[in-house]
Amino acid sequence: MPPTNNSGLSRRNVFAIGGASLFALTLTACGDGSAADGYPSKTLQIMAPAGAGGGWDSTARAIQEVLASSKLVKSTVEVYNVEGAAGTLGLAQLATKHQGDAHQLMVTGLVMVGGIVTNKAEITLERTSPIAILTAEQEVVVVPSDSKYETLADLMEDAKKAPESINWGGGSAGGTDQILVGMLAKAAGADPAAMKYIPYSGGGESKAALLSGDLTAAVSGVSEYAELVASGDLRVLAVSGAEGVDAGDGKPAPTIKEAGFEVELMNWRGIVAPPGISEDEKTAITELFDKMHDSEEWKALCEKQGWDDFYRSGSDAVDYFASETERINPILTDLGLAE
Repeated sequence: MPPTNNSGLSRRNVFAIGGASLFALTLTACGDGSAADGYPSKTLQIMAPAGAGGGWDSTARAIQEVLASSKLVKSTVEVYNVEGAAGTLGLAQLATKHQGDAHQLMVTGLVMVGGIVTNKAEITLERTSPIAILTAEQEVVVVPSDSKYETLADLMEDAKKAPESINWGGGSAGGTDQILVGMLAKAAGADPAAMKYIPYSGGGESKAALLSGDLTAAVSGVSEYAELVASGDLRVLAVSGAEGVDAGDGKPAPTIKEAGFEVELMNWRGIVAPPGISEDEKTAITELFDKMHDSEEWKALCEKQGWDDFYRSGSDAVDYFASETERINPILTDLGLAE
């Protein structure tokens, strides 16, 4: 059985392929004589270390769907949720309870990098076996449509001169949204720790706060506010990637760099295995995800979800995990969230 969250609840979703019984599957990966032959050799379980409906959960279920529909595995693929502490409760379970089990995988991402610091987690991503960086999504900075702020430069000018006058909103403390606010403040010459940031547990809460006037500006993934941008309730000031993308109003939004600030940030998501697996097992898992990434099913799903292809696997994934931790930790210190 999969681990449970603090409330004792676990959410499981199962794809059984070809009508096979959950407990009576003999399975092999589609083989080409590679190390991936024979993996997985039993039910593959993927942990989403957060509640249902969020980015990690949707990523885990996308992996589940593609592995099933593409027939890359002949096994059952299960997804379950472990909620709490920006994913660090799930991380602790992966690194301890599931150590050495190559059939237990976990979705992770930039939010967990911040969560490890803000929650003072004893177990870090260095305790995992990185497999791949999968996708990324740009962040967007929005204001209510009746806001006096027409440009990001206007907003950051006031954020620098009178930080108490700007109420920023976004996701969990120390997460991608607050990290971007800190990076913006630093690039504008403002004090990141002086920014008034209000964390919300869900996108619905921040939307309501924006529409009611409780928030001056908010930050989230591009898809989060796209509907309100399309309806004209919100105005896009900038997006956080290297190129402008449509944030809901049918035209490419300006990037933060185009607005005059040297900031670029992508909310990436990836997959890790527990510590203690063998090199052969790590190779087999990596080869499976390489094949998934190359499949037409994965490409179609990412296009449907609006996810950018951000794929890195093997040593490239290991290096990227390390570089992001090194890059983000100083920002969290500037925000007063880390020592």
